[in-house]
Amino acid sequence: MRESGILLHITSLPQKGGIGTLGKAAYEFIDFLKESGASIWQVLPVGPTGYGESPYQSASTYAGNPLMIDLEKMVEEGLLAQEDLVWLPDTDQTDFDGVRAQKEEILRKSFEKADAGEKMQAFIRENPWVEEYAFFMALKQHFAGQSWQQWPRELRLREEKAMQDWRRKMQSEMQYHIYVQWLFRKQWQEMKNYANARGVKLFGDMPIYVAEDSADAWANPEIFQFDQERRPIRVAGVPPDYFSQDGQLWGNPLYDWDALRKRKYDWWMNRLNAMGELFDLVRVDHFIGFANYYSIPFGAKNARSGQWKLGPRRKFFRRVRRDAKNVHIIAEDLGEVNNRVKRLLRFCGYPGMKVLSFAFGGGEENPHLPKNHGKNAIVYTGTHDNDTVLGWWANADEKTRAHACAVLDMKETDDIAGKMIEAAFASTADRTIVPMQDYLRLDGSARMNTPGTVGGNWGWRMTAPATEEIKNEIRKLNRKYQRGGNN
Repeated sequence: MRESGILLHITSLPQKGGIGTLGKAAYEFIDFLKESGASIWQVLPVGPTGYGESPYQSASTYAGNPLMIDLEKMVEEGLLAQEDLVWLPDTDQTDFDGVRAQKEEILRKSFEKADAGEKMQAFIRENPWVEEYAFFMALKQHFAGQSWQQWPRELRLREEKAMQDWRRKMQSEMQYHIYVQWLFRKQWQEMKNYANARGVKLFGDMPIYVAEDSADAWANPEIFQFDQERRPIRVAGVPPDYFSQDGQLWGNPLYDWDALRKRKYDWWMNRLNAMGELFDLVRVDHFIGFANYYSIPFGAKNARSGQWKLGPRRKFFRRVRRDAKNVHIIAEDLGEVNNRVKRLLRFCGYPGMKVLSFAFGGGEENPHLPKNHGKNAIVYTGTHDNDTVLGWWANADEKTRAHACAVLDMKETDDIAGKMIEAAFASTADRTIVPMQDYLRLDGSARMNTPGTVGGNWGWRMTAPATEEIKNEIRKLNRKYQRGGNN
Protein backbone atom coordinates (compact mmCIF):
# COMPACT_ATOMS: atom_id res chain seq x y z
CA MET A 1 0.00 0.00 0.00
CA ARG A 2 1.22 3.50 -0.87
CA GLU A 3 1.44 5.72 2.21
CA SER A 4 2.56 9.18 3.30
CA GLY A 5 3.71 10.71 6.55
CA ILE A 6 5.30 13.68 8.26
CA LEU A 7 8.66 14.00 10.01
CA LEU A 8 8.24 16.05 13.19
CA HIS A 9 10.06 15.39 16.44
CA ILE A 10 8.09 15.28 19.71
CA THR A 11 10.02 18.25 21.12
CA SER A 12 9.03 20.34 18.06
CA LEU A 13 5.29 20.14 18.77
CA PRO A 14 3.52 23.49 19.37
CA GLN A 15 2.75 23.25 23.05
CA LYS A 16 3.09 25.65 25.97
CA GLY A 17 5.92 25.11 28.41
CA GLY A 18 9.04 25.46 26.27
CA ILE A 19 9.02 22.00 24.67
CA GLY A 20 6.74 19.57 22.85
CA THR A 21 5.58 16.61 24.98
CA LEU A 22 3.43 13.48 24.89
CA GLY A 23 0.37 15.56 25.77
CA LYS A 24 -2.46 17.39 24.06
CA ALA A 25 -0.43 18.70 21.08
CA ALA A 26 0.73 15.15 20.25
CA TYR A 27 -2.86 13.88 20.18
CA GLU A 28 -3.94 16.84 18.06
CA PHE A 29 -1.12 16.14 15.62
CA ILE A 30 -2.25 12.51 15.31
CA ASP A 31 -5.75 13.80 14.48
CA PHE A 32 -4.21 16.16 11.92
CA LEU A 33 -2.38 13.25 10.27
CA LYS A 34 -5.52 11.13 10.09
CA GLU A 35 -7.66 13.97 8.72
CA SER A 36 -5.05 14.79 6.04
CA GLY A 37 -4.97 11.16 4.89
CA ALA A 38 -1.44 10.54 6.18
CA SER A 39 -0.68 7.37 8.11
CA ILE A 40 2.91 7.75 9.40
CA TRP A 41 4.37 10.02 12.07
CA GLN A 42 8.17 9.91 12.01
CA VAL A 43 10.13 11.13 15.04
CA LEU A 44 13.81 11.26 16.01
CA PRO A 45 15.22 9.01 18.77
CA VAL A 46 13.17 9.53 21.96
CA GLY A 47 15.89 8.76 24.53
CA PRO A 48 17.41 11.26 26.97
CA THR A 49 19.46 13.74 24.95
CA GLY A 50 23.24 13.86 25.29
CA TYR A 51 26.06 16.20 24.30
CA GLY A 52 24.71 19.25 22.49
CA GLU A 53 21.14 17.96 23.15
CA SER A 54 21.62 15.38 20.41
CA PRO A 55 19.06 12.56 20.53
CA TYR A 56 21.73 10.44 18.80
CA GLN A 57 24.04 10.66 21.86
CA SER A 58 21.83 9.25 24.61
CA ALA A 59 22.51 7.85 28.08
CA SER A 60 20.45 4.79 27.11
CA THR A 61 19.25 2.99 24.02
CA TYR A 62 16.09 1.97 25.94
CA ALA A 63 15.13 4.91 28.16
CA GLY A 64 12.70 7.68 27.29
CA ASN A 65 13.44 11.39 27.50
CA PRO A 66 11.99 12.78 30.77
CA LEU A 67 11.61 16.20 29.10
CA MET A 68 8.87 14.71 26.88
CA ILE A 69 6.71 13.72 29.87
CA ASP A 70 3.51 15.79 29.84
CA LEU A 71 2.77 17.52 33.14
CA GLU A 72 -0.90 18.27 32.42
CA LYS A 73 -1.55 14.54 31.97
CA MET A 74 0.10 13.96 35.35
CA VAL A 75 -2.29 16.50 36.92
CA GLU A 76 -5.28 14.73 35.32
CA GLU A 77 -4.10 11.43 36.83
CA GLY A 78 -3.53 12.87 40.31
CA LEU A 79 0.26 12.55 40.10
CA LEU A 80 0.73 16.34 40.40
CA ALA A 81 -1.25 19.24 41.82
CA GLN A 82 -2.38 22.01 39.46
CA GLU A 83 -0.47 24.58 41.54
CA ASP A 84 2.78 22.69 40.80
CA LEU A 85 2.61 23.84 37.19
CA VAL A 86 4.34 27.06 36.17
CA TRP A 87 4.67 27.48 32.40
CA LEU A 88 7.90 28.60 30.81
CA PRO A 89 7.61 31.18 28.00
CA ASP A 90 7.14 29.77 24.50
CA THR A 91 9.47 30.44 21.57
CA ASP A 92 10.32 28.74 18.27
CA GLN A 93 13.33 27.08 19.95
CA THR A 94 13.23 24.40 22.64
CA ASP A 95 14.39 25.72 26.01
CA PHE A 96 16.31 22.57 27.00
CA ASP A 97 18.02 24.04 30.08
CA GLY A 98 14.90 25.73 31.42
CA VAL A 99 12.68 22.71 30.85
CA ARG A 100 15.24 20.35 32.37
CA ALA A 101 15.49 22.36 35.58
CA GLN A 102 11.72 22.69 35.88
CA LYS A 103 10.88 19.07 35.07
CA GLU A 104 13.51 17.75 37.46
CA GLU A 105 11.98 19.71 40.34
CA ILE A 106 8.39 18.80 39.49
CA LEU A 107 9.05 15.11 38.79
CA ARG A 108 10.91 14.73 42.08
CA LYS A 109 7.99 16.33 43.89
CA SER A 110 5.63 13.85 42.24
CA PHE A 111 7.91 10.92 43.09
CA GLU A 112 7.96 11.84 46.78
CA LYS A 113 4.15 11.72 46.92
CA ALA A 114 3.59 8.80 44.56
CA ASP A 115 2.30 5.43 45.68
CA ALA A 116 3.23 3.39 42.62
CA GLY A 117 4.98 0.45 44.29
CA GLU A 118 3.14 -2.43 42.61
CA LYS A 119 3.06 -0.73 39.20
CA MET A 120 6.77 0.01 39.47
CA GLN A 121 7.60 -3.61 40.29
CA ALA A 122 5.61 -4.80 37.28
CA PHE A 123 7.40 -2.23 35.13
CA ILE A 124 10.81 -3.50 36.32
CA ARG A 125 9.84 -7.11 35.52
CA GLU A 126 8.74 -6.11 32.01
CA ASN A 127 11.78 -3.86 31.41
CA PRO A 128 14.89 -5.56 32.84
CA TRP A 129 17.14 -2.79 31.42
CA VAL A 130 15.65 -0.14 33.70
CA GLU A 131 17.46 -1.01 36.94
CA GLU A 132 20.90 -0.81 35.32
CA TYR A 133 19.94 2.46 33.66
CA ALA A 134 18.66 3.86 36.97
CA PHE A 135 21.89 2.78 38.71
CA PHE A 136 23.91 4.50 35.99
CA MET A 137 21.89 7.73 36.28
CA ALA A 138 22.06 7.71 40.09
CA LEU A 139 25.84 7.36 39.97
CA LYS A 140 26.07 10.05 37.32
CA GLN A 141 24.07 12.37 39.57
CA HIS A 142 26.34 11.52 42.53
CA PHE A 143 29.49 12.24 40.53
CA ALA A 144 28.18 15.63 39.33
CA GLY A 145 27.43 14.51 35.77
CA GLN A 146 30.91 13.11 35.07
CA SER A 147 31.31 10.44 32.40
CA TRP A 148 31.63 6.92 33.82
CA GLN A 149 35.15 6.97 32.40
CA GLN A 150 36.00 9.45 35.21
CA TRP A 151 34.37 7.46 38.02
CA PRO A 152 36.47 5.58 40.61
CA ARG A 153 38.27 2.67 38.99
CA GLU A 154 36.29 0.01 40.91
CA LEU A 155 33.05 1.39 39.42
CA ARG A 156 34.48 1.93 35.97
CA LEU A 157 35.57 -1.73 35.95
CA ARG A 158 32.33 -2.83 37.69
CA GLU A 159 34.11 -4.70 40.50
CA GLU A 160 31.56 -6.85 42.29
CA LYS A 161 31.93 -5.57 45.87
CA ALA A 162 31.94 -1.92 44.81
CA MET A 163 28.84 -2.50 42.69
CA GLN A 164 26.97 -4.08 45.61
CA ASP A 165 27.98 -1.31 48.02
CA TRP A 166 27.05 1.49 45.66
CA ARG A 167 23.72 -0.13 44.70
CA ARG A 168 22.74 -0.02 48.38
CA LYS A 169 23.77 3.64 48.67
CA MET A 170 21.95 4.66 45.49
CA GLN A 171 18.69 2.78 46.11
CA SER A 172 16.44 5.79 46.69
CA GLU A 173 17.85 7.73 43.73
CA MET A 174 17.49 4.63 41.54
CA GLN A 175 13.82 4.41 42.45
CA TYR A 176 13.31 8.00 41.27
CA HIS A 177 14.80 7.27 37.84
CA ILE A 178 12.70 4.10 37.53
CA TYR A 179 9.61 6.15 38.40
CA VAL A 180 10.41 8.68 35.66
CA GLN A 181 10.83 5.90 33.10
CA TRP A 182 7.54 4.34 34.20
CA LEU A 183 5.84 7.70 33.62
CA PHE A 184 7.40 8.11 30.17
CA ARG A 185 6.50 4.60 29.03
CA LYS A 186 2.95 4.92 30.36
CA GLN A 187 2.36 8.17 28.46
CA TRP A 188 4.10 6.84 25.34
CA GLN A 189 1.96 3.68 25.24
CA GLU A 190 -1.25 5.69 25.69
CA MET A 191 -0.25 7.96 22.80
CA LYS A 192 0.75 4.99 20.62
CA ASN A 193 -2.57 3.27 21.29
CA TYR A 194 -4.39 6.46 20.29
CA ALA A 195 -2.36 6.75 17.07
CA ASN A 196 -2.75 3.10 16.08
CA ALA A 197 -6.52 3.22 16.71
CA ARG A 198 -6.66 6.05 14.17
CA GLY A 199 -4.58 4.26 11.56
CA VAL A 200 -1.40 6.20 12.29
CA LYS A 201 1.92 4.35 12.62
CA LEU A 202 4.72 5.70 14.84
CA PHE A 203 8.00 5.63 12.94
CA GLY A 204 11.07 5.80 15.19
CA ASP A 205 14.78 6.21 14.70
CA MET A 206 17.48 3.99 16.19
CA PRO A 207 21.14 5.04 16.00
CA ILE A 208 23.45 2.15 15.09
CA TYR A 209 25.95 3.27 17.74
CA VAL A 210 25.50 4.09 21.42
CA ALA A 211 27.18 6.97 23.22
CA GLU A 212 30.40 6.24 25.10
CA ASP A 213 28.91 7.89 28.18
CA SER A 214 25.86 5.63 28.35
CA ALA A 215 24.44 2.89 30.52
CA ASP A 216 24.77 0.60 27.49
CA ALA A 217 28.55 1.02 27.17
CA TRP A 218 29.19 0.95 30.93
CA ALA A 219 27.04 -2.12 31.59
CA ASN A 220 28.15 -4.14 28.53
CA PRO A 221 31.89 -3.47 28.06
CA GLU A 222 32.52 -6.95 26.65
CA ILE A 223 30.64 -6.14 23.42
CA PHE A 224 32.67 -3.01 22.60
CA GLN A 225 36.22 -2.45 21.41
CA PHE A 226 37.52 -1.49 24.87
CA ASP A 227 40.87 -2.30 26.46
CA GLN A 228 41.25 -3.89 29.92
CA GLU A 229 40.80 -0.51 31.57
CA ARG A 230 37.53 -0.03 29.64
CA ARG A 231 38.99 2.71 27.49
CA PRO A 232 37.98 2.74 23.79
CA ILE A 233 40.55 1.32 21.38
CA ARG A 234 38.90 2.53 18.18
CA VAL A 235 35.85 4.73 17.61
CA ALA A 236 33.23 5.49 14.95
CA GLY A 237 33.01 8.17 12.27
CA VAL A 238 33.00 8.62 8.52
CA PRO A 239 35.93 9.35 6.17
CA PRO A 240 36.81 12.66 4.48
CA ASP A 241 34.59 13.54 1.52
CA TYR A 242 33.57 16.45 -0.69
CA PHE A 243 31.84 18.16 2.26
CA SER A 244 34.53 17.63 4.92
CA GLN A 245 38.27 17.27 4.32
CA ASP A 246 38.74 15.86 7.85
CA GLY A 247 35.76 13.49 7.73
CA GLN A 248 33.53 13.21 10.78
CA LEU A 249 34.88 11.93 14.10
CA TRP A 250 31.77 10.76 15.95
CA GLY A 251 33.69 9.16 18.81
CA ASN A 252 31.14 6.42 19.62
CA PRO A 253 32.65 3.13 20.80
CA LEU A 254 32.70 0.46 18.10
CA TYR A 255 31.20 -2.99 18.59
CA ASP A 256 33.27 -6.13 19.00
CA TRP A 257 31.30 -8.03 16.39
CA ASP A 258 33.20 -11.30 17.02
CA ALA A 259 32.20 -11.21 20.69
CA LEU A 260 28.60 -10.44 19.75
CA ARG A 261 28.50 -13.27 17.20
CA LYS A 262 29.57 -15.77 19.88
CA ARG A 263 26.62 -14.59 21.98
CA LYS A 264 24.23 -14.94 19.02
CA TYR A 265 23.96 -11.12 18.95
CA ASP A 266 21.75 -11.27 22.06
CA TRP A 267 22.28 -7.64 23.08
CA TRP A 268 21.23 -6.48 19.62
CA MET A 269 18.19 -8.76 19.53
CA ASN A 270 17.01 -7.37 22.87
CA ARG A 271 17.52 -3.84 21.56
CA LEU A 272 15.65 -4.43 18.31
CA ASN A 273 12.76 -6.14 20.06
CA ALA A 274 12.48 -3.20 22.46
CA MET A 275 12.36 -0.80 19.50
CA GLY A 276 9.66 -2.97 17.95
CA GLU A 277 7.54 -2.45 21.08
CA LEU A 278 8.00 1.34 21.02
CA PHE A 279 7.51 1.90 17.28
CA ASP A 280 5.54 0.46 14.37
CA LEU A 281 8.46 1.20 12.00
CA VAL A 282 12.13 1.63 12.94
CA ARG A 283 14.72 3.47 10.87
CA VAL A 284 18.12 1.90 11.58
CA ASP A 285 20.52 4.82 11.31
CA HIS A 286 23.81 4.29 9.39
CA PHE A 287 22.78 0.90 7.98
CA ILE A 288 26.02 0.79 5.97
CA GLY A 289 27.85 0.03 9.25
CA PHE A 290 26.48 -3.51 9.18
CA ALA A 291 28.19 -4.10 5.84
CA ASN A 292 31.39 -2.19 6.57
CA TYR A 293 32.22 0.37 9.23
CA TYR A 294 34.79 3.14 9.50
CA SER A 295 37.23 2.57 12.38
CA ILE A 296 39.29 5.46 13.77
CA PRO A 297 42.04 5.11 16.42
CA PHE A 298 40.91 6.45 19.79
CA GLY A 299 42.54 9.80 20.49
CA ALA A 300 42.81 10.81 16.82
CA LYS A 301 42.11 14.51 16.23
CA ASN A 302 40.06 13.86 13.09
CA ALA A 303 38.76 11.01 10.92
CA ARG A 304 41.56 10.99 8.35
CA SER A 305 43.46 8.06 9.91
CA GLY A 306 40.47 5.69 9.92
CA GLN A 307 40.10 2.40 8.04
CA TRP A 308 37.15 0.50 6.63
CA LYS A 309 36.46 -2.81 8.42
CA LEU A 310 34.00 -5.56 7.57
CA GLY A 311 30.73 -5.53 9.51
CA PRO A 312 28.68 -8.57 10.59
CA ARG A 313 26.75 -8.62 7.29
CA ARG A 314 24.40 -11.53 6.55
CA LYS A 315 25.15 -13.53 9.71
CA PHE A 316 23.69 -10.74 11.79
CA PHE A 317 20.52 -10.36 9.73
CA ARG A 318 19.90 -14.11 9.64
CA ARG A 319 19.77 -13.88 13.43
CA VAL A 320 17.45 -10.83 13.19
CA ARG A 321 15.03 -12.89 11.09
CA ARG A 322 15.00 -15.58 13.76
CA ASP A 323 14.98 -13.57 16.99
CA ALA A 324 13.64 -10.08 16.23
CA LYS A 325 10.48 -10.83 14.30
CA ASN A 326 8.27 -7.98 15.50
CA VAL A 327 10.41 -5.06 14.38
CA HIS A 328 9.79 -3.48 10.97
CA ILE A 329 13.11 -2.07 9.80
CA ILE A 330 13.79 0.78 7.39
CA ALA A 331 17.45 1.05 6.33
CA GLU A 332 19.10 4.47 6.43
CA ASP A 333 21.34 3.64 3.47
CA LEU A 334 22.82 7.10 2.91
CA GLY A 335 26.54 7.84 2.74
CA GLU A 336 29.15 5.62 1.03
CA VAL A 337 26.83 3.01 -0.47
CA ASN A 338 29.23 0.56 -2.12
CA ASN A 339 28.33 -2.77 -3.71
CA ARG A 340 28.74 -4.59 -0.39
CA VAL A 341 26.06 -2.35 1.15
CA LYS A 342 23.77 -2.80 -1.88
CA ARG A 343 24.11 -6.59 -1.73
CA LEU A 344 23.31 -6.63 1.98
CA LEU A 345 20.26 -4.43 1.48
CA ARG A 346 18.99 -6.73 -1.27
CA PHE A 347 19.53 -9.74 1.01
CA CYS A 348 17.60 -8.13 3.85
CA GLY A 349 14.82 -6.75 1.66
CA TYR A 350 14.43 -3.64 3.82
CA PRO A 351 13.20 -0.39 2.26
CA GLY A 352 15.99 2.16 1.74
CA MET A 353 15.85 5.96 1.52
CA LYS A 354 15.71 8.44 -1.36
CA VAL A 355 16.25 12.15 -0.64
CA LEU A 356 15.15 14.63 -3.30
CA SER A 357 17.51 17.37 -2.16
CA PHE A 358 20.34 14.98 -3.14
CA ALA A 359 18.84 14.30 -6.56
CA PHE A 360 19.90 17.26 -8.67
CA GLY A 361 23.11 18.57 -10.18
CA GLY A 362 24.77 15.19 -10.75
CA GLY A 363 24.51 12.42 -13.31
CA GLU A 364 21.45 10.59 -14.59
CA GLU A 365 22.35 7.48 -12.55
CA ASN A 366 21.84 9.32 -9.26
CA PRO A 367 19.63 6.97 -7.17
CA HIS A 368 17.79 9.93 -5.63
CA LEU A 369 16.45 11.17 -8.98
CA PRO A 370 12.70 10.43 -9.16
CA LYS A 371 13.08 8.32 -12.32
CA ASN A 372 15.45 5.98 -10.43
CA HIS A 373 13.19 5.32 -7.43
CA GLY A 374 11.77 1.84 -6.89
CA LYS A 375 8.74 0.69 -4.92
CA ASN A 376 10.64 -0.63 -1.89
CA ALA A 377 11.80 2.74 -0.57
CA ILE A 378 10.85 5.84 1.39
CA VAL A 379 11.29 9.12 -0.46
CA TYR A 380 11.95 12.36 1.45
CA THR A 381 12.18 15.97 0.39
CA GLY A 382 14.94 16.14 3.04
CA THR A 383 15.81 14.64 6.42
CA HIS A 384 16.55 16.13 9.85
CA ASP A 385 20.24 16.34 8.81
CA ASN A 386 19.49 18.40 5.67
CA ASP A 387 18.48 21.99 5.19
CA THR A 388 14.81 22.72 4.57
CA VAL A 389 13.83 22.78 0.89
CA LEU A 390 13.81 26.59 0.91
CA GLY A 391 17.19 26.69 2.66
CA TRP A 392 18.63 24.18 0.19
CA TRP A 393 17.25 26.12 -2.79
CA ALA A 394 18.68 29.41 -1.53
CA ASN A 395 22.16 27.89 -1.48
CA ALA A 396 21.92 25.68 -4.59
CA ASP A 397 24.31 26.40 -7.48
CA GLU A 398 23.17 27.17 -11.04
CA LYS A 399 23.68 23.63 -12.30
CA THR A 400 21.59 22.16 -9.48
CA ARG A 401 18.82 24.72 -9.97
CA ALA A 402 18.69 24.16 -13.73
CA HIS A 403 18.55 20.38 -13.31
CA ALA A 404 15.80 20.63 -10.67
CA CYS A 405 13.74 22.98 -12.86
CA ALA A 406 14.00 20.55 -15.79
CA VAL A 407 13.07 17.45 -13.75
CA LEU A 408 10.30 19.16 -11.74
CA ASP A 409 8.94 21.08 -14.75
CA MET A 410 9.12 24.45 -13.04
CA LYS A 411 10.53 27.98 -13.24
CA GLU A 412 13.02 29.22 -10.66
CA THR A 413 10.36 31.57 -9.28
CA ASP A 414 7.82 28.76 -8.68
CA ASP A 415 7.05 27.33 -5.23
CA ILE A 416 10.05 24.99 -4.98
CA ALA A 417 8.83 23.44 -1.72
CA GLY A 418 5.46 22.64 -3.30
CA LYS A 419 7.14 21.16 -6.39
CA MET A 420 9.47 18.99 -4.28
CA ILE A 421 6.61 17.81 -2.08
CA GLU A 422 4.54 16.86 -5.12
CA ALA A 423 7.52 15.02 -6.64
CA ALA A 424 7.86 13.03 -3.41
CA PHE A 425 4.17 12.06 -3.53
CA ALA A 426 4.39 11.21 -7.25
CA SER A 427 7.36 8.91 -6.69
CA THR A 428 7.05 5.18 -7.33
CA ALA A 429 8.29 4.63 -3.76
CA ASP A 430 5.73 2.97 -1.50
CA ARG A 431 6.14 5.60 1.21
CA THR A 432 6.84 9.32 1.21
CA ILE A 433 7.79 11.42 4.25
CA VAL A 434 7.96 15.22 4.28
CA PRO A 435 9.44 17.23 7.18
CA MET A 436 6.90 19.59 8.73
CA GLN A 437 9.19 22.56 7.98
CA ASP A 438 8.69 22.00 4.24
CA TYR A 439 4.89 21.99 4.53
CA LEU A 440 5.24 25.25 6.49
CA ARG A 441 7.52 26.67 3.71
CA LEU A 442 10.23 27.57 6.25
CA ASP A 443 13.75 28.66 5.34
CA GLY A 444 17.09 27.40 6.66
CA SER A 445 16.55 29.03 10.07
CA ALA A 446 14.19 26.11 10.80
CA ARG A 447 16.81 23.45 10.05
CA MET A 448 16.87 20.75 12.74
CA ASN A 449 20.54 19.69 12.57
CA THR A 450 23.76 20.49 10.74
CA PRO A 451 26.04 17.39 11.01
CA GLY A 452 29.52 18.01 12.34
CA THR A 453 28.50 21.10 14.31
CA VAL A 454 27.73 21.55 18.01
CA GLY A 455 25.31 24.14 19.33
CA GLY A 456 22.21 25.58 17.70
CA ASN A 457 20.88 22.14 16.69
CA TRP A 458 17.78 20.11 17.59
CA GLY A 459 15.85 23.10 18.92
CA TRP A 460 13.34 24.06 16.20
CA ARG A 461 9.68 24.11 17.22
CA MET A 462 6.35 24.90 15.60
CA THR A 463 4.81 28.03 17.08
CA ALA A 464 1.21 27.10 16.20
CA PRO A 465 -0.70 24.01 15.03
CA ALA A 466 -0.70 23.28 11.30
CA THR A 467 -3.42 25.07 9.36
CA GLU A 468 -6.47 23.76 7.53
CA GLU A 469 -4.77 24.94 4.33
CA ILE A 470 -1.85 22.54 4.91
CA LYS A 471 -4.21 19.74 5.86
CA ASN A 472 -6.10 20.22 2.60
CA GLU A 473 -2.86 20.32 0.59
CA ILE A 474 -1.79 16.97 2.03
CA ARG A 475 -5.24 15.41 1.62
CA LYS A 476 -5.36 16.41 -2.07
CA LEU A 477 -1.88 14.98 -2.68
CA ASN A 478 -2.76 11.71 -0.97
CA ARG A 479 -5.84 11.33 -3.13
CA LYS A 480 -4.16 12.41 -6.35
CA TYR A 481 -1.25 9.97 -5.94
CA GLN A 482 -3.27 7.19 -4.30
CA ARG A 483 -1.37 7.08 -1.05
CA GLY A 484 -3.95 5.04 0.84
CA GLY A 485 -3.23 5.34 4.53
CA ASN A 486 -6.16 7.12 6.12
CA ASN A 487 -8.01 8.11 2.92
